Amino acid sequence: MSKPIVEKAEGASLLGWLGFRNSRGGDETIAPSRPSAAAGVRSVLDHAKQQLLDEIAAFVLAHELEVTPANLALACEAFSGANPGLARQIVTRTQSGDAITQEWLDEATATAKPPEDSSLRQLIGQLEATLAGFGKSSSAARSATARYGDQLQQHVSDLQGADGAQMITNLADLARAMLERTRKVEDEMRQSEEEAKALRKKLAVAQRDAEIDHLTGLPNRRAFETLLETHYREAQAAIEPLSVAFCDIDHFKRINDTHGHDSGDRVIKEIGEMLSRISDDKCHVARHGGEEFVMLFHGLVPKEAKARLDIAREAMAARNLVNRKTDEPFGRITFSGGVADVFGYPDPREALKAADEALYRAKESGRNRIALAGE
Repeated sequence: MSKPIVEKAEGASLLGWLGFRNSRGGDETIAPSRPSAAAGVRSVLDHAKQQLLDEIAAFVLAHELEVTPANLALACEAFSGANPGLARQIVTRTQSGDAITQEWLDEATATAKPPEDSSLRQLIGQLEATLAGFGKSSSAARSATARYGDQLQQHVSDLQGADGAQMITNLADLARAMLERTRKVEDEMRQSEEEAKALRKKLAVAQRDAEIDHLTGLPNRRAFETLLETHYREAQAAIEPLSVAFCDIDHFKRINDTHGHDSGDRVIKEIGEMLSRISDDKCHVARHGGEEFVMLFHGLVPKEAKARLDIAREAMAARNLVNRKTDEPFGRITFSGGVADVFGYPDPREALKAADEALYRAKESGRNRIALAGE
């Protein structure tokens, strides 16, 4: 974020505890200085890593939180840009003067954690069990065929000098037994195939549902991360521009407090639909969480992405929504946004963080506007 989340605690650097010294002076830590030939991109990356470590340590120490893997992971998500919503909650609480306690942190992050998808796991288990049964049926069929072949070979070997009538009778009995086994195995295999086919369909639906936000029908954060990774590789290979944007509904808490959560959900859906109208096979929108949306623009530089977002923003601001239950107007519904060039940063996560910082500046500058990272 553009504003520091906490004031850095003196001596708060993680590596400082290990005895390293900061080349900038003082007791804060960074890795030992590198040769001048290695300056440039590598030094910038090292500085960014050092800054992230210092911010995590300062946050944990300043608020007297336990040094646990969970707390360190949450702090890393907030400061690295992986969880802009959490970062914004921390900023808001810090600015209001309220304490950031372990209880508050646990409560703030409880809703952000993806729920256990037990139904999906159950379907996968059922599919695996069905496929295992199919494998057993196939194995049984192969074993029965092998046994039949062995017995048939034995009868053929004994054919010379044997009673022809008895041999024919034995072969007929063997053939009937094999036919019964074959039909039984065929039935089992057919049933397993039908069960596997049905379960695959259910699994495909469950996997699709796991990547859809059920309020807006848009892809969720999990689906967007996969999409970003795919387009990042494709745009990098094709040397094409790639821009990312965060959008956040202005004064959303006031809407919820005044008109209720049902009305707030309606506003989220309306803005989701508005953003969807500027989407195509190169422009994707997803609900990132809460009142926040994230967008990906493949083939557009940030200024072009901003222009497209401004179309949706102006169209939304021109509408007059009314509370259907009370007939009271919502007032002017607007959103703000921040846009960043994905290839202007070391990796997509840093670009997301830059877009979120631009969004924060748009909010501070009066809302209902789109800001470009780096301006």
